[in-house]
Amino acid sequence: MNIADIATDEFVQVDSDERLGKVRSVFERENPKGIVVTDEEEYAGVITERQLLQSHIEDDAKANVLARSNVPRIGRDEDVRDVARMLVEGGTKVAPVFEGETLWGIVTEDAILEAVLENLEVLTVDQIYTDSVVTLQEDDHLGKAINYLRENDISRLPVVNENGRLAGMVTTHDIADFAVRTMERQQKGDRSGDTDRMLDLPVYDMMNAPVETITGEETVKTAVERMFESGYAGLVVTPDGDDTSVAGILTKTDVLRALTFTEEQSMDVQITNIDFLDTVSRSDIQDAIAEVVDKYQDMQVHHAHVRLSEHKERLRGTPLIHAQIRLRTNRGQIAGTGEGYGSDTAFRVALDKLERNVLELKGIRADKEYEGQLLRKLDEL
Repeated sequence: MNIADIATDEFVQVDSDERLGKVRSVFERENPKGIVVTDEEEYAGVITERQLLQSHIEDDAKANVLARSNVPRIGRDEDVRDVARMLVEGGTKVAPVFEGETLWGIVTEDAILEAVLENLEVLTVDQIYTDSVVTLQEDDHLGKAINYLRENDISRLPVVNENGRLAGMVTTHDIADFAVRTMERQQKGDRSGDTDRMLDLPVYDMMNAPVETITGEETVKTAVERMFESGYAGLVVTPDGDDTSVAGILTKTDVLRALTFTEEQSMDVQITNIDFLDTVSRSDIQDAIAEVVDKYQDMQVHHAHVRLSEHKERLRGTPLIHAQIRLRTNRGQIAGTGEGYGSDTAFRVALDKLERNVLELKGIRADKEYEGQLLRKLDEL
Protein backbone atom coordinates (compact mmCIF):
# COMPACT_ATOMS: atom_id res chain seq x y z
CA MET A 1 0.00 0.00 0.00
CA ASN A 2 1.43 3.41 -0.87
CA ILE A 3 0.53 6.76 0.57
CA ALA A 4 -1.39 7.92 -2.51
CA ASP A 5 -4.32 5.82 -1.26
CA ILE A 6 -4.27 7.49 2.16
CA ALA A 7 -3.22 11.14 1.73
CA THR A 8 -5.73 13.95 1.26
CA ASP A 9 -5.58 17.23 -0.62
CA GLU A 10 -7.88 18.88 1.96
CA PHE A 11 -6.00 20.59 4.78
CA VAL A 12 -5.93 23.71 6.94
CA GLN A 13 -3.35 26.33 6.01
CA VAL A 14 -2.34 29.81 7.13
CA ASP A 15 -0.03 32.44 5.66
CA SER A 16 3.42 32.82 7.19
CA ASP A 17 2.52 36.38 8.26
CA GLU A 18 -0.54 35.24 10.29
CA ARG A 19 -0.42 35.99 14.03
CA LEU A 20 0.09 33.03 16.34
CA GLY A 21 -2.97 34.19 18.30
CA LYS A 22 -5.06 33.53 15.20
CA VAL A 23 -3.36 30.15 14.73
CA ARG A 24 -4.40 29.18 18.27
CA SER A 25 -7.97 30.09 17.41
CA VAL A 26 -7.84 27.88 14.31
CA PHE A 27 -6.78 24.91 16.45
CA GLU A 28 -9.62 25.67 18.86
CA ARG A 29 -12.23 26.02 16.11
CA GLU A 30 -11.25 23.26 13.67
CA ASN A 31 -9.09 20.92 15.81
CA PRO A 32 -6.71 19.90 13.00
CA LYS A 33 -3.78 17.54 13.53
CA GLY A 34 -1.54 20.27 12.19
CA ILE A 35 -1.65 23.48 10.17
CA VAL A 36 0.33 23.96 6.97
CA VAL A 37 2.13 27.32 6.74
CA THR A 38 2.67 28.83 3.28
CA ASP A 39 4.69 31.82 2.11
CA GLU A 40 3.35 33.33 -1.13
CA GLU A 41 1.63 29.99 -1.83
CA GLU A 42 4.89 28.06 -1.31
CA TYR A 43 5.16 25.46 1.45
CA ALA A 44 7.01 26.88 4.48
CA GLY A 45 6.37 24.34 7.24
CA VAL A 46 3.88 22.83 9.69
CA ILE A 47 2.65 23.97 13.11
CA THR A 48 1.26 21.45 15.59
CA GLU A 49 -0.78 22.08 18.70
CA ARG A 50 1.98 20.70 20.91
CA GLN A 51 4.40 23.26 19.47
CA LEU A 52 2.06 26.07 20.47
CA LEU A 53 1.76 24.71 24.00
CA GLN A 54 5.51 24.28 24.45
CA SER A 55 6.36 27.65 22.92
CA HIS A 56 6.89 30.82 24.93
CA ILE A 57 6.42 32.97 21.83
CA GLU A 58 3.90 35.80 22.14
CA ASP A 59 0.61 35.67 20.23
CA ASP A 60 1.59 38.75 18.21
CA ALA A 61 4.49 36.86 16.60
CA LYS A 62 4.08 35.58 13.06
CA ALA A 63 3.37 31.96 12.18
CA ASN A 64 6.66 31.55 10.32
CA VAL A 65 8.53 31.90 13.64
CA LEU A 66 7.06 28.60 14.83
CA ALA A 67 6.61 26.71 11.55
CA ARG A 68 8.61 23.48 11.45
CA SER A 69 10.30 23.16 8.09
CA ASN A 70 12.08 19.93 9.12
CA VAL A 71 8.86 17.87 9.15
CA PRO A 72 9.45 14.98 6.72
CA ARG A 73 8.32 15.54 3.14
CA ILE A 74 6.33 12.60 1.84
CA GLY A 75 6.14 11.53 -1.80
CA ARG A 76 2.80 10.25 -3.07
CA ASP A 77 4.38 6.92 -3.97
CA GLU A 78 5.93 6.25 -0.54
CA ASP A 79 5.20 2.93 1.19
CA VAL A 80 2.90 3.18 4.21
CA ARG A 81 5.45 1.53 6.50
CA ASP A 82 8.15 4.02 5.51
CA VAL A 83 5.75 6.92 6.09
CA ALA A 84 4.85 5.57 9.54
CA ARG A 85 8.53 5.57 10.41
CA MET A 86 9.02 9.12 9.10
CA LEU A 87 6.08 10.47 11.14
CA VAL A 88 7.30 8.84 14.36
CA GLU A 89 10.92 9.87 13.89
CA GLY A 90 9.84 13.35 12.90
CA GLY A 91 7.75 13.65 16.06
CA THR A 92 4.69 14.76 14.09
CA LYS A 93 1.13 13.61 13.48
CA VAL A 94 0.88 15.32 10.10
CA ALA A 95 3.27 15.73 7.18
CA PRO A 96 3.11 17.40 3.74
CA VAL A 97 2.71 15.20 0.69
CA PHE A 98 4.43 16.31 -2.50
CA GLU A 99 3.88 15.42 -6.13
CA GLY A 100 7.29 16.18 -7.52
CA GLU A 101 8.16 19.62 -6.11
CA THR A 102 4.52 20.68 -5.69
CA LEU A 103 2.65 20.49 -2.39
CA TRP A 104 -0.25 18.15 -3.11
CA GLY A 105 -1.78 17.57 0.32
CA ILE A 106 -1.10 16.03 3.72
CA VAL A 107 -1.06 12.65 5.39
CA THR A 108 -2.06 12.19 9.02
CA GLU A 109 -1.49 9.61 11.69
CA ASP A 110 -5.24 8.93 11.84
CA ALA A 111 -5.52 8.32 8.10
CA ILE A 112 -2.78 5.69 8.23
CA LEU A 113 -4.32 3.92 11.22
CA GLU A 114 -7.74 3.87 9.57
CA ALA A 115 -6.21 2.33 6.43
CA VAL A 116 -4.54 -0.54 8.32
CA LEU A 117 -7.15 -0.97 11.07
CA GLU A 118 -8.25 -4.50 10.14
CA ASN A 119 -4.66 -5.74 10.19
CA LEU A 120 -4.19 -4.61 13.80
CA GLU A 121 -6.32 -7.56 14.97
CA VAL A 122 -3.15 -9.71 15.13
CA LEU A 123 -1.46 -7.56 17.78
CA THR A 124 -2.36 -7.28 21.46
CA VAL A 125 -1.96 -4.15 23.56
CA ASP A 126 0.65 -5.71 25.86
CA GLN A 127 2.96 -6.23 22.88
CA ILE A 128 3.36 -2.53 22.10
CA TYR A 129 2.18 -0.26 24.95
CA THR A 130 4.51 1.98 26.96
CA ASP A 131 4.87 0.78 30.54
CA SER A 132 6.86 3.79 31.79
CA VAL A 133 4.25 6.35 32.85
CA VAL A 134 4.52 9.88 34.25
CA THR A 135 1.52 10.76 36.43
CA LEU A 136 0.12 13.76 38.31
CA GLN A 137 -1.69 14.09 41.62
CA GLU A 138 -5.14 15.69 41.64
CA ASP A 139 -3.88 18.74 43.53
CA ASP A 140 -0.81 19.31 41.32
CA HIS A 141 -1.02 22.66 39.54
CA LEU A 142 -1.22 23.30 35.83
CA GLY A 143 2.29 24.72 35.72
CA LYS A 144 3.65 21.38 36.90
CA ALA A 145 1.64 19.57 34.23
CA ILE A 146 3.09 21.79 31.50
CA ASN A 147 6.62 21.21 32.79
CA TYR A 148 6.11 17.44 32.86
CA LEU A 149 4.77 17.46 29.30
CA ARG A 150 7.74 19.49 28.08
CA GLU A 151 10.43 17.64 30.01
CA ASN A 152 9.22 14.19 28.95
CA ASP A 153 8.19 15.17 25.41
CA ILE A 154 4.75 13.56 25.87
CA SER A 155 1.19 14.63 25.14
CA ARG A 156 -0.84 13.22 28.06
CA LEU A 157 -0.59 12.69 31.80
CA PRO A 158 -2.80 10.35 33.85
CA VAL A 159 -4.00 11.92 37.11
CA VAL A 160 -4.19 9.77 40.23
CA ASN A 161 -5.86 10.41 43.58
CA GLU A 162 -4.25 10.27 47.02
CA ASN A 163 -4.55 6.47 46.96
CA GLY A 164 -2.74 6.21 43.64
CA ARG A 165 -5.90 5.22 41.76
CA LEU A 166 -6.69 6.56 38.30
CA ALA A 167 -8.86 9.68 38.52
CA GLY A 168 -8.50 11.53 35.22
CA MET A 169 -6.32 12.61 32.31
CA VAL A 170 -4.75 15.90 31.24
CA THR A 171 -3.51 16.37 27.65
CA THR A 172 -1.77 19.07 25.65
CA HIS A 173 -5.06 19.64 23.82
CA ASP A 174 -6.89 20.26 27.12
CA ILE A 175 -4.30 22.84 28.17
CA ALA A 176 -4.22 24.57 24.77
CA ASP A 177 -8.02 24.70 24.72
CA PHE A 178 -8.13 26.15 28.25
CA ALA A 179 -5.45 28.75 27.40
CA VAL A 180 -7.37 29.95 24.32
CA ARG A 181 -10.63 30.29 26.27
CA THR A 182 -8.82 32.16 29.07
CA MET A 183 -7.28 34.64 26.62
CA GLU A 184 -10.62 35.18 24.90
CA ARG A 185 -12.25 36.02 28.25
CA GLN A 186 -9.47 38.45 29.02
CA GLN A 187 -9.88 40.19 25.69
CA LYS A 188 -13.55 40.68 26.50
CA GLY A 189 -12.64 42.11 29.90
CA ASP A 190 -14.43 39.37 31.82
CA ARG A 191 -11.71 38.27 34.28
CA SER A 192 -8.48 40.22 34.22
CA GLY A 193 -5.50 38.46 35.75
CA ASP A 194 -6.61 34.97 34.68
CA THR A 195 -3.38 34.37 32.79
CA ASP A 196 -1.30 34.99 35.91
CA ARG A 197 -3.44 32.62 37.96
CA MET A 198 -3.81 29.95 35.29
CA LEU A 199 -0.59 28.10 36.15
CA ASP A 200 -1.73 27.72 39.78
CA LEU A 201 -4.97 25.98 38.82
CA PRO A 202 -5.20 22.38 40.18
CA VAL A 203 -5.28 19.82 37.39
CA TYR A 204 -8.36 18.34 39.07
CA ASP A 205 -10.32 21.37 37.80
CA MET A 206 -9.57 20.66 34.13
CA MET A 207 -8.80 16.95 33.81
CA ASN A 208 -10.98 14.62 31.75
CA ALA A 209 -12.87 12.01 33.75
CA PRO A 210 -13.70 9.19 33.57
CA VAL A 211 -10.69 7.96 31.58
CA GLU A 212 -10.87 5.60 28.61
CA THR A 213 -8.93 2.43 29.44
CA ILE A 214 -7.85 -0.80 27.77
CA THR A 215 -6.36 -4.04 29.10
CA GLY A 216 -3.20 -5.66 27.79
CA GLU A 217 -5.07 -8.74 26.58
CA GLU A 218 -7.28 -6.79 24.16
CA THR A 219 -6.31 -6.32 20.52
CA VAL A 220 -4.69 -3.19 19.14
CA LYS A 221 -7.56 -2.99 16.64
CA THR A 222 -10.00 -2.70 19.56
CA ALA A 223 -7.80 -0.06 21.17
CA VAL A 224 -7.61 2.10 18.03
CA GLU A 225 -11.36 1.79 17.48
CA ARG A 226 -11.89 2.95 21.06
CA MET A 227 -9.59 5.94 20.46
CA PHE A 228 -11.50 6.90 17.32
CA GLU A 229 -14.87 6.55 19.06
CA SER A 230 -13.82 8.63 22.08
CA GLY A 231 -11.83 11.21 20.11
CA TYR A 232 -8.72 10.49 22.21
CA ALA A 233 -5.16 9.91 20.97
CA GLY A 234 -4.29 7.54 23.82
CA LEU A 235 -5.68 5.12 26.38
CA VAL A 236 -4.56 4.17 29.86
CA VAL A 237 -3.59 0.49 30.04
CA THR A 238 -4.92 -1.22 33.17
CA PRO A 239 -4.61 -4.75 34.58
CA ASP A 240 -7.46 -7.08 33.65
CA GLY A 241 -10.29 -6.63 36.13
CA ASP A 242 -8.88 -3.43 37.65
CA ASP A 243 -9.68 -0.26 35.73
CA THR A 244 -8.25 2.13 38.33
CA SER A 245 -4.60 0.96 38.36
CA VAL A 246 -2.22 2.51 35.82
CA ALA A 247 -0.04 -0.12 34.12
CA GLY A 248 0.92 1.99 31.12
CA ILE A 249 -0.17 4.11 28.19
CA LEU A 250 -1.04 3.16 24.63
CA THR A 251 -1.05 6.01 22.11
CA LYS A 252 -1.66 6.24 18.40
CA THR A 253 2.06 6.88 18.03
CA ASP A 254 2.79 3.53 19.72
CA VAL A 255 0.56 1.84 17.15
CA LEU A 256 2.17 3.75 14.31
CA ARG A 257 5.57 2.65 15.60
CA ALA A 258 4.45 -0.99 15.50
CA LEU A 259 3.85 -0.64 11.77
CA THR A 260 7.59 -0.07 11.31
CA PHE A 261 8.70 -3.35 12.91
CA THR A 262 10.65 -5.54 10.50
CA GLU A 263 11.48 -9.23 10.23
CA GLU A 264 14.96 -8.57 8.91
CA GLN A 265 18.05 -10.14 10.49
CA SER A 266 19.30 -6.73 11.64
CA MET A 267 17.57 -5.17 14.63
CA ASP A 268 15.07 -2.47 13.79
CA VAL A 269 15.97 0.84 15.47
CA GLN A 270 13.72 3.88 15.45
CA ILE A 271 14.76 7.33 16.63
CA THR A 272 12.30 10.05 17.65
CA ASN A 273 13.63 13.60 17.14
CA ILE A 274 16.44 12.33 14.95
CA ASP A 275 17.44 15.95 14.21
CA PHE A 276 18.99 16.13 17.69
CA LEU A 277 21.76 13.70 16.66
CA ASP A 278 25.10 15.51 16.44
CA THR A 279 28.29 13.47 16.86
CA VAL A 280 26.53 10.09 16.84
CA SER A 281 24.80 8.48 13.84
CA ARG A 282 21.90 6.06 13.45
CA SER A 283 24.35 3.25 12.63
CA ASP A 284 26.42 4.06 15.74
CA ILE A 285 23.27 3.79 17.86
CA GLN A 286 22.20 0.53 16.24
CA ASP A 287 25.67 -1.02 16.67
CA ALA A 288 25.89 0.04 20.34
CA ILE A 289 22.47 -1.42 21.20
CA ALA A 290 23.26 -4.60 19.27
CA GLU A 291 26.51 -4.98 21.25
CA VAL A 292 24.56 -4.93 24.52
CA VAL A 293 21.92 -7.31 23.20
CA ASP A 294 24.50 -9.78 21.85
CA LYS A 295 25.84 -10.35 25.36
CA TYR A 296 22.56 -11.99 26.32
CA GLN A 297 21.79 -14.59 23.67
CA ASP A 298 18.59 -15.73 25.37
CA MET A 299 17.03 -12.27 24.98
CA GLN A 300 15.52 -11.67 21.55
CA VAL A 301 15.02 -8.00 20.66
CA HIS A 302 12.31 -7.30 18.12
CA HIS A 303 12.50 -3.52 18.10
CA ALA A 304 14.48 -0.68 19.66
CA HIS A 305 13.18 2.85 20.10
CA VAL A 306 15.41 5.79 21.04
CA ARG A 307 13.71 9.05 22.03
CA LEU A 308 15.73 12.26 22.31
CA SER A 309 14.50 15.53 23.82
CA GLU A 310 16.35 18.80 24.29
CA HIS A 311 16.43 20.97 27.42
CA LYS A 312 17.08 24.70 27.45
CA GLU A 313 20.23 24.30 29.54
CA ARG A 314 23.52 24.49 27.59
CA LEU A 315 27.22 24.03 28.29
CA ARG A 316 29.49 26.00 25.97
CA GLY A 317 26.72 26.00 23.40
CA THR A 318 25.97 22.25 23.64
CA PRO A 319 22.38 21.49 24.71
CA LEU A 320 21.44 19.18 27.57
CA ILE A 321 19.83 16.12 25.96
CA HIS A 322 17.54 13.56 27.58
CA ALA A 323 17.73 10.11 25.98
CA GLN A 324 15.46 7.12 26.48
CA ILE A 325 16.14 3.69 25.00
CA ARG A 326 13.32 1.17 24.97
CA LEU A 327 13.63 -2.42 23.76
CA ARG A 328 10.69 -4.66 22.90
CA THR A 329 11.90 -8.19 23.56
CA ASN A 330 10.67 -11.72 24.14
CA ARG A 331 11.03 -10.86 27.84
CA GLY A 332 8.84 -7.79 27.71
CA GLN A 333 9.86 -4.13 27.54
CA ILE A 334 13.20 -2.93 28.91
CA ALA A 335 14.24 0.72 29.10
CA GLY A 336 17.14 2.93 30.08
CA THR A 337 17.28 6.72 30.39
CA GLY A 338 20.05 9.26 30.74
CA GLU A 339 21.03 12.89 30.31
CA GLY A 340 24.14 14.60 29.04
CA TYR A 341 25.42 17.51 27.03
CA GLY A 342 25.07 16.39 23.42
CA SER A 343 23.21 13.38 22.05
CA ASP A 344 26.25 11.07 22.15
CA THR A 345 26.82 11.56 25.90
CA ALA A 346 23.11 11.29 26.73
CA PHE A 347 22.78 8.10 24.67
CA ARG A 348 25.79 6.47 26.34
CA VAL A 349 24.41 7.19 29.82
CA ALA A 350 21.03 5.74 28.81
CA LEU A 351 22.74 2.70 27.25
CA ASP A 352 24.62 1.99 30.49
CA LYS A 353 21.35 2.16 32.44
CA LEU A 354 19.69 -0.11 29.87
CA GLU A 355 22.38 -2.76 30.28
CA ARG A 356 21.99 -2.71 34.06
CA ASN A 357 18.22 -3.15 33.65
CA VAL A 358 18.82 -6.06 31.27
CA LEU A 359 20.97 -7.77 33.91
CA GLU A 360 18.17 -7.39 36.46
CA LEU A 361 15.84 -9.30 34.12
CA LYS A 362 18.01 -12.44 34.01
CA GLY A 363 15.99 -15.42 35.08
CA ILE A 364 12.62 -13.94 34.16
CA ARG A 365 10.59 -16.41 32.13
CA ALA A 366 10.39 -15.39 28.46
CA ASP A 367 7.09 -14.24 27.08
CA LYS A 368 5.64 -15.75 23.91
CA GLU A 369 7.75 -14.72 20.91
CA TYR A 370 6.43 -12.08 18.58
CA GLU A 371 5.49 -13.98 15.42
CA GLY A 372 5.34 -11.10 12.95
CA GLN A 373 1.70 -11.58 11.94
CA LEU A 374 1.21 -7.84 11.53
CA LEU A 375 4.09 -7.59 9.08
CA ARG A 376 2.76 -10.40 6.95
CA LYS A 377 -0.68 -8.78 6.94
CA LEU A 378 0.78 -5.47 5.82
CA ASP A 379 2.79 -7.15 3.06
CA GLU A 380 -0.44 -8.58 1.70
CA LEU A 381 -1.94 -5.09 1.19
